[in-house]
Amino acid sequence: MSFIDEYTKFVFLEDALKPADIIFLPGSEEEALALRAAGLWKEGYAPVVLPSGKYGKLKGYFDKDPAFPTEWAYFYHILTKAGVPKACVWREDQATFTYENALRSREVTDQKGLCVNRAILCCQAYHARRAKLYYQVCFPDTEILVCPVVTKGISRDNWHRSREGIRTVLTEVKNCGAQFEDIMVEEMRKRR
Repeated sequence: MSFIDEYTKFVFLEDALKPADIIFLPGSEEEALALRAAGLWKEGYAPVVLPSGKYGKLKGYFDKDPAFPTEWAYFYHILTKAGVPKACVWREDQATFTYENALRSREVTDQKGLCVNRAILCCQAYHARRAKLYYQVCFPDTEILVCPVVTKGISRDNWHRSREGIRTVLTEVKNCGAQFEDIMVEEMRKRR
């Protein structure tokens, strides 16, 4: 197996879908994510969708569409326009990066009293590993099923054929190491 295959296997996850308690939707500007989540809801995979996001921390504002001040508002609009009832779209509009998406989503499910045994994580295909790791940290007793969506034209089959794909995927690999150090140190402290 080539090193490209190893990176592909690590970054790009996809699970067989099963009925779940909730569909998680980490913040993004990608309409395709909300449309896929709406489709999953319509197919009966979960009774509720929880989009999460204020805007990207590095950018500091949401500029995909001036009508929407946050990623959550943008996703909410897409989800409800696609047929998901307003009551089935929960709100988390403060997170500014993926770990916060997971942390704040946990706060929402706890406030709502939802015991999440199984969740579907609807995320960008190249972001699947890191997103799943963060949600698994925040929902340690939950089965997290990844439902990837190809965005920016970057898929498991073609990522290594363009400079942008290579940069994006290898940045994800780098972030999987760099961004988890504090979490792992904290977990180590808890076990002592």
